[in-house]
Amino acid sequence: MAPCINITEIIDKEEGIRHKLNEQERKKLQHEFKVHMEKYFKQKLGKGVDYTKIIIWDDMLVIRGEGFLTMPEKFINETPSGREVVRAARMQVVKQHSLLDNIPYFEERLKARAIHEAYELEPENDFWMHAIVFDRVLCE
Repeated sequence: MAPCINITEIIDKEEGIRHKLNEQERKKLQHEFKVHMEKYFKQKLGKGVDYTKIIIWDDMLVIRGEGFLTMPEKFINETPSGREVVRAARMQVVKQHSLLDNIPYFEERLKARAIHEAYELEPENDFWMHAIVFDRVLCE
């Protein structure tokens, strides 16, 4: 059995030196972020996501989810104009939650500053993605 790792201690272990995550640390943090995002959506939006995948790679964090639409949104999504309404509403939610809650959380946990981000939302496929680029390489 592998020893328990405290990611915060590893990242903060030397003054001014930011530790790059090894494979085990990266996988553990990806799982932590997945659980965080699933709880976050359930708490804030009242509905969880059916599938979430988190990837930490180089200087990036990619979050992808499927199955996030509510039943009313699925109904509205049946027409092209309805898809645009759902897309606009969900993009507003994504940007608001990213700015207020998620980016600060990820910056704190990774000890890195987010410098770019991009969103993709496909209501017709019940799919979304959020990519964040940080100011340093995160992994070995």
